[in-house]
Amino acid sequence: MQDAPQLGRQNTAAPAIELRGISKAFGPVQANKDISISVERGAIHGIVGENGAGKSTLMSILYGFYKADAGEIFIGGERTAIPDSQAAISAGIGMVHQHFKLVENFTVLENVVLGAEDGALLRPSLAKARKLLTELAKEYELNVDPDALIENLSVGHQQRVEILKALYRHADILILDEPTGVLTPAEADHLFRILRNLKNEGKTIILITHKLREIMDVTDTVSVMRRGEMKGTIKTADTSPEDLAERMVGRKVLLQVDKTPAKPGKSVLEVKDLRVTDSKGVVRLKGISFDVRAGEILGIAGVSGNGQSELLEVLGGFETATGDIHINGHPIDLTGKFSDGQSRRAQGIAHVPEDRQREGLIMDFMAWENIAFGYHNDPAYNKNVLLMDNAAIRADTEGKMERFDVRPPNPRLQAKNFSGGNQQKIVLAREIERNPDLLLVGQPTRGVDIGAIEFIHQQIVALRDQGKAILLVSVELEEIMSLSDRIAVMFDGQIMGERLPGETDEKELGLLMAGMNGKAA
Repeated sequence: MQDAPQLGRQNTAAPAIELRGISKAFGPVQANKDISISVERGAIHGIVGENGAGKSTLMSILYGFYKADAGEIFIGGERTAIPDSQAAISAGIGMVHQHFKLVENFTVLENVVLGAEDGALLRPSLAKARKLLTELAKEYELNVDPDALIENLSVGHQQRVEILKALYRHADILILDEPTGVLTPAEADHLFRILRNLKNEGKTIILITHKLREIMDVTDTVSVMRRGEMKGTIKTADTSPEDLAERMVGRKVLLQVDKTPAKPGKSVLEVKDLRVTDSKGVVRLKGISFDVRAGEILGIAGVSGNGQSELLEVLGGFETATGDIHINGHPIDLTGKFSDGQSRRAQGIAHVPEDRQREGLIMDFMAWENIAFGYHNDPAYNKNVLLMDNAAIRADTEGKMERFDVRPPNPRLQAKNFSGGNQQKIVLAREIERNPDLLLVGQPTRGVDIGAIEFIHQQIVALRDQGKAILLVSVELEEIMSLSDRIAVMFDGQIMGERLPGETDEKELGLLMAGMNGKAA
């Protein structure tokens, strides 16, 4: 096995990590306030909190991305200065980021060695890395072809490469930031086996995740942050998802979606043999067919990148396609010659896009301006043919902000100055209050804290109960299972199958998401 990092100054009886009095401000925003935390050696330690709680800032300080305004860091009992990420690596700390830091046209071996070469000649470094990767793969179930190009690997295997990079640099402490956001359930289970193997070998793991069930399943202890402060650390065995949610938000939170059985009516959306080929000639949708009825939520499950985005773009009027789509029995133009997003709205389609910041909002514009986007021709917004009634738009925005609990309720605040959850509420308020026949909603709670998730789910269910049709796309399987009345699973541009939530489970859906038939061997 590889030589373990010998940081002779460490006290093996001391915590692996101890942060004392860490504070960090960005201008007037206090991201971390006098935070102290201790992480035991050889443990999996979870850190949870709402958006903006300060979790990522704290870990960025530990990994050397930021310098704390005050406080001290102790590694293995010794005070350690970490001015940059190279110092963190030297101290035995590795970090696996939510968005991987890999060179896609390099091999696995080249990525592992990159930045850790032994000298000017690359061949000896590659030979050494190949031998070490074989040993690491065997010990930790990190099997991956050293000669494979990153661009040809699944997301789960790319994540293994990031872990291998850290271990190759002799990391004793691993920080993982939202590691399962892009994994299938089977890939997530494999990752947790890897983490347990690392723990059994004496490694220390810090896991940042918003998925409370993962915290309960894999961690030994969990720390809760709220509004930049540490609210306490507790043994995982002594808490529950409900308890953690209340600690995070400061009030009781409903974790399960409260909804009555659907009462589906007539078919609102009918899709037949829908096909999309992108600008590079790659077929993204391969003849999919389905329908959505009034008064029901059809959930589209799948790992990101399997055609869900293209489906929403076609339905929203932003992508051309072949096939047939009908709304309330009326055909929709798919060529782009006679229709666009504006005409889709006129046909009763509202659209909450997957990426609110790129597609749903203009971040430098104020909330009231964003509320008018796509609906600027509304007679209520126009004094005459030449001028928009800005006062009317602001008044309408104030009402929407109140009803959707947008904080702060300031129509003149720029979109970029709202938290992610409140940005999402602005988009939802704009689209839902247009009384659409069909709501397209992509990743409704991506990057949204647990309190806002509860509210957003309630709004989607309320719209369903008004008899509207909803097409929900989400990579969060728990969200799909709890919100949907029917579930269709996409893989590689195809629908692999359709299930009822009460007649399936995450294992079966996970197999479908991986392109299998959904039946475990």
